[in-house]
Amino acid sequence: MPYTRLRLAVFDCDGTLVDSQFSIVGAMTAAFAVHDLPPPDPRPVRRVVGLSLAEAVAVLLPGHDAAFHAAVAESYRDAFFRQRRSGTLHEPLFPGIRECLDALEAEGVLLGVATGKSRRGLDAVLEHHGLAGRFVTLQTSDRGPGKPHPDMLYRALGEAGVPAGGAVMIGDTTFDIQMARSAHVESVGVSWGYHEVAELESAGAARIVDSADELTAAVLDMLRATQE
Repeated sequence: MPYTRLRLAVFDCDGTLVDSQFSIVGAMTAAFAVHDLPPPDPRPVRRVVGLSLAEAVAVLLPGHDAAFHAAVAESYRDAFFRQRRSGTLHEPLFPGIRECLDALEAEGVLLGVATGKSRRGLDAVLEHHGLAGRFVTLQTSDRGPGKPHPDMLYRALGEAGVPAGGAVMIGDTTFDIQMARSAHVESVGVSWGYHEVAELESAGAARIVDSADELTAAVLDMLRATQE
């Protein structure tokens, strides 16, 4: 059944499109060292992926003030940029993601991204993987409130010209699912990211998928259902 109205699939980046956990943990470890802090446990670092950087640092370092959080966040940005400049940054696409994007586009679905990355970081990732220009809307946390606030999804819907009922948010964390619920957008949780499946289900994900093939089918099924 062909689409009669515009439809939009909005993807999280880290943990959904690309596996950036090793570079994120490495940059956070380097940032902590700058401020004479012991290395962070990788597990809580992975759990804050998706939040804006300042919020993520605040969760990791609750005993410090906002100025200190901002300083650590800036050190993180510097460390991440050094990885990119030196060629040691590791952000591979998850298996099947490129094919998923191709399949959705072939069905006329518009594509977007909503991420806790900076716009500079997102642009670099998309350029590296040859995905620049594939997305009609790119939302980053340096433009306004980060996840789970719905602002990024509101902006994505506005830029794409698609109502909330014609969109699906795809993400690996509860922040993605909570953002979608607040924006009245359906959501799909992916099991290959940084939060547990049970958490995604509790947060309200309409579907949980274990592979990019399942993701393609789930998104197309959900978007077709909105036309009926």
